[in-house]
Amino acid sequence: MSYVEIPGARVPVRMWADPATVEDGALRQLQNVATLPWVRGLAVMPDVHYGKGATVGSVIAMRDAVCPAAVGVDIGCGMSAVRTSLTANDLPGDLSRLRSRIERVIPVGRGMHTDAVDPARFHGLPTAGWDAFWARFDSVAESVRFRRERAALQMGTLGSGNHYIELLLDSEGSVWLTLHSGSRNIGKELAEHHIGVAQKLPYNQGLVDRDLAVFIADTPQMAAYRNDLFWAQEYAKYNRTLMMALLKDVIRKEFKKAKPVFEPEISCHHNYVAEERYDGMDLLVTRKGAIRAGSGEYGIIPGSMGTSSYIVKGLGNTAAFNSASHGAGRRMSRSAAKRRFTTRDLEDQTKGVECRKDSGVVDEIPGAYKNIDQVMEQQRDLVEVVAKLKQFVCVKG
Repeated sequence: MSYVEIPGARVPVRMWADPATVEDGALRQLQNVATLPWVRGLAVMPDVHYGKGATVGSVIAMRDAVCPAAVGVDIGCGMSAVRTSLTANDLPGDLSRLRSRIERVIPVGRGMHTDAVDPARFHGLPTAGWDAFWARFDSVAESVRFRRERAALQMGTLGSGNHYIELLLDSEGSVWLTLHSGSRNIGKELAEHHIGVAQKLPYNQGLVDRDLAVFIADTPQMAAYRNDLFWAQEYAKYNRTLMMALLKDVIRKEFKKAKPVFEPEISCHHNYVAEERYDGMDLLVTRKGAIRAGSGEYGIIPGSMGTSSYIVKGLGNTAAFNSASHGAGRRMSRSAAKRRFTTRDLEDQTKGVECRKDSGVVDEIPGAYKNIDQVMEQQRDLVEVVAKLKQFVCVKG
């Protein structure tokens, strides 16, 4: 489908979704964003749903301003994917050992490594810039600097919520590795610090929603936020890189006879800010629950545990600011999902997938998410499908 345009106070709201299917709270949030003096464009992805301040699944282009709540508290959250030389024929009948091995090697939930993971231990992993990256930690917000050791120990860990590691098969029977995670606790603390700073600034006092507080160009607050934002985005990318290296090690050990080979990694943020140019203007483009889908650029659009995921190539649709959805998108809140579904429902909806099937992950049940195939149909003018994947192992935080 092409987009539906809804009038907004300063810019129209371009929606790659049926407005009738978007909850009222999310529609109000979109209209609120359209009132901001600095906004130059707003694109809404088909996985759109209610979030804090700004909806998840929205792309906001601003001139000389950025809204930290429109990035989300998990700065740099995103995905990585790797195709392997393994095939369905290489897989054992019992996948529980493989899942357990992954969970032992990569800490999940609030867990962290006992010792910081040294990237130099992985053959072929680029380490240039690693020391410079950590040296820059001394310039982030003073209120979080005491978290340095924790941040180092959480590098290469999964987290909780909707974060996961999966093994999947494509239509040709090839095995893929994917993972979804972000900047862990350090990104969250940096985000919350700056959101608090922005909400107290004089020029944000008259906004329709205090959660839409912004930083504006050429101010010390904007400079401080940009420094911490880009550091956290880099942390998230390094986090996924280390996790993928750890995951590959597990696969090598579990499939020694097959001698697996790994193709180049596909990686994309979906909670971040980028400096981009549209219609002759330099803009700060915030993608919250959206990936960049420039012409020919690879991306990852996952479903939920038990459904399909997609490797895609962007079509470079500038009406959407070269963007696409970051996944299926929730159709109900976590609390609503826990009220609605049982562990028996979870077992039924994840049949054939080696994964947790306990009450702790009921809020991640496929039924709590939108239909991923329908979401993909709604963005045919944003991306083309390269591969459709179906998971057989899912590790949840």
